[in-house]
Amino acid sequence: MYEFPHAANGSRKSAESGRPRGERRLRAAAVGMVATVVMSAGLALPASAAGTADAPAARDGHAATRAALESVVQDGVPGGIVLAELGNDTWAGRAGTSDLTTGRKPRADDRFRIGSITKTFVATVMLQLEEEGRLSLDDTVDHWLPGLVRGNGHDGSKIKIRQLLNHTSGIYSYTDDGDFKRKEFGTDFLKHRYDTWTPRQIVQLAMKHEPVFAPTGEGDEWSYSDTNYVIASMVIQKATGHSYAQEIEQRILRPLHLDSTTVPGTRARVTGPSGRAYSKLTGELAGPGEPNSATYDVTELNPSFAGAAGEMISNNHDLNRFYRALFSGRLLKAPQLKEMMTTVSPKNLPDFSYGLGLMKMTLSCGTEIWGHNGGIQGSISQSMATADGGHVLSLNFNGDWNVHEQRVVDAEFCGS
Repeated sequence: MYEFPHAANGSRKSAESGRPRGERRLRAAAVGMVATVVMSAGLALPASAAGTADAPAARDGHAATRAALESVVQDGVPGGIVLAELGNDTWAGRAGTSDLTTGRKPRADDRFRIGSITKTFVATVMLQLEEEGRLSLDDTVDHWLPGLVRGNGHDGSKIKIRQLLNHTSGIYSYTDDGDFKRKEFGTDFLKHRYDTWTPRQIVQLAMKHEPVFAPTGEGDEWSYSDTNYVIASMVIQKATGHSYAQEIEQRILRPLHLDSTTVPGTRARVTGPSGRAYSKLTGELAGPGEPNSATYDVTELNPSFAGAAGEMISNNHDLNRFYRALFSGRLLKAPQLKEMMTTVSPKNLPDFSYGLGLMKMTLSCGTEIWGHNGGIQGSISQSMATADGGHVLSLNFNGDWNVHEQRVVDAEFCGS
């Protein structure tokens, strides 16, 4: 649900093609180039980048990125914003509209729902707790949450925290449940947009299904599951006595002054400068929408159905600053950062691998980038950078259908 290569599930098929839905999206991401990494303390936006006009690009180095951004919007998504940092050059681009009613133009400092980029924040907190000796990545789920992961072949005594974070647990992703998709991604969303979900309800829904693969504990299979991170948030609460949201606030948001970033809980509005978010409500997140089908304003929603899998709100500037701090060692010490960047490789996806809350992608031009992307109703986002943090990009589109955001990634990092 919250991330654009979604669950890499070899057994459930999409109605769109014979290829498993998750594998197809991962393959599309690999072809289009996904990911993200960043370093040092984030640069402040210059006045020219914070306004409504594009900031000038040094040496016109972002011309391809600008063209790619405009092409994505021309394909049908209402609008998009990009913030790229290359050395001392900071460039902000925009295209389309952020509000189909008023015609408001996108702004560089607009806030948006970041979907699965939330997972990098959660994994960072978990690794900080490991460094402090408050838990081990080799602890089982049952060690912290006895009996939670049970039923239909799920066994929390055989699943380690590490396997939650790198998606080798085999736990079924609740966002693949048919009733859930109809309620949250179809037009029934309009009746349920303010419903509250608890983490325990989410896990119980997942436990109604068989695991994608047996929890052998060997980590030799991979399947993206939003349930993993909901469980991880419950471990954080058990280990600290505080919600995962409080831990993110205290450990990351305040120290880095990420003032545009929030963990909203059940709050339905996006506070601060922001546009509107739109969906076709096709029943599949990020599914193609028919050209003349209805477009729905989905800006307001209770994000508790996403929780630690994808509820956070941020903007491009804060996301760049977060990843820069992460990769510079401001948030994690070297051993924990190394663990975070130790990846597993899904079968048949040679240019993609996944660490602990981090993606690694090799682009067509050979450049390696790290980070995460995310999707939630009405919002498709990515944050990505080269491993040295010298080149970083964050982007958002305010629609969730027919979004080819990989063009922007490839254009920025490969120049084409």
